[in-house]
Amino acid sequence: MTPEPLGFLRIEGAELLLSVRLTPRGGRDGIEGVKRLSDGRNVLAARVRALPESGAANAALASLLSKELDVPAGAVAIVGGATSRLKTIRIRAAYQDVRQRMVHRGWVPQG
Repeated sequence: MTPEPLGFLRIEGAELLLSVRLTPRGGRDGIEGVKRLSDGRNVLAARVRALPESGAANAALASLLSKELDVPAGAVAIVGGATSRLKTIRIRAAYQDVRQRMVHRGWVPQG
């Protein structure tokens, strides 16, 4: 597994793993960029309007990431933290493509 210098993105085989902190009932759907947690870890911060019940917020997060990263909906899966604010997301897409989209969106610095 190869970590991204910012720490929230890891390469695992042909897939990517993202560490995300989700805020449900966040007033809007959006990605807020990389945030540092109190324990020093970096995560991609996201918020969705959906409520955290019956998987609605998780589905909204998967849909948001699919749209923002321009990957098929089936390529995004929550593989850890289904009932937590801190989640691990698996994305089946080429690292360079996803990284470039993150740079383009201003979520991470270029380089």
